[in-house]
Amino acid sequence: MQTLTVALGERSYPIHIGAGLLARAELIATQLPQKKVAIVTNATIASLYLAPLRRALEARGVAVVPITLPDGEAHKNWETLNRIFDALLESRCERKTALIALGGGVIGDLAGFAAAVYQRGVPFIQVPTTLLSQVDSAVGGKTAINHPLGKNMIGAFHQPLAVITDTDTLATLPARELAAGIAEVVKYGLIRDRQFFEWLEENVARLVKREAQALAYAIERSCANKAEIVALDERESGVRALLNFGHTFGHAIEAGLGFGSWLHGEAVAAGMVLAAKLSQRLGLIAIGDASRVSAIVAAAGLPAKAPDLGLERYLELMGHDKKVEGGRIRFVLLKRIGEAFVSDQVPREVLADLLGESQVHA
Repeated sequence: MQTLTVALGERSYPIHIGAGLLARAELIATQLPQKKVAIVTNATIASLYLAPLRRALEARGVAVVPITLPDGEAHKNWETLNRIFDALLESRCERKTALIALGGGVIGDLAGFAAAVYQRGVPFIQVPTTLLSQVDSAVGGKTAINHPLGKNMIGAFHQPLAVITDTDTLATLPARELAAGIAEVVKYGLIRDRQFFEWLEENVARLVKREAQALAYAIERSCANKAEIVALDERESGVRALLNFGHTFGHAIEAGLGFGSWLHGEAVAAGMVLAAKLSQRLGLIAIGDASRVSAIVAAAGLPAKAPDLGLERYLELMGHDKKVEGGRIRFVLLKRIGEAFVSDQVPREVLADLLGESQVHA
């Protein structure tokens, strides 16, 4: 097991990464303010991992309230959030009853948001079971639900007590979900870790094949990058915005096609290709570097072309992005591979040209 720390003063917390951690209930039990938890999961994950985690906790005298939700991004909404509140109230969960998010990014965001607002804030622990959640969404305290007009537009910052990443859960992850997680791994290399990106170019096939050593290294390196950024800028007033590389386009793709049509990582992958091409058209990076982004996305089995939503629809959806300031869309762009920045100085005609060339019909 490797342990990293998200350094946030009194609210600092560990990220434990290793095999077989679901059985190590002490990693959770030692963090609990009371011997009662609610485990929030979905039907797919519940059939695989709820029973063993529940047994491990109950063996340590922890009472467990299971809350099983429907699976998928389409359910990341108010209706599903209220199902969590219903279960918490029916089970008389108190202010010191911790929520455990057992699942991928959707479950982590839903459970985290519920924890942020139930009785004005209760503790929670992230137990991510997908690569995307292990390297990104489970770390950093962002929680949210979707709105038909925009992804993650309603939410709160609420840091977990701990992140327990059991790499064994990746063995049951569908190939499409694994690839979606690789998109977020690649992102770290592009925005701040050129050496890692070069390692990924040489080793992406090992990740696709689920080689344990390669996956463990990619998870640790990604989490180390995320932890450093969150420690510097918890509430995204500066450097943390760089983590949205590819997401301005990606979130528009998800909303435009309907949440759940493309996986989040798939939309981000196509969005990163667009952001790299946009950087190249603005004279920031060479065409060869933009091609490297397209190549690694394709090698991971991810879409390198965006769906045809039409320029006006893209602009409308990107106008709802959380990074919009003063009505101007802000893009994360590349100065070079391994260094990114945020800009709102992107001419409409450049976007029109980019999207016209890059799109294919969904």
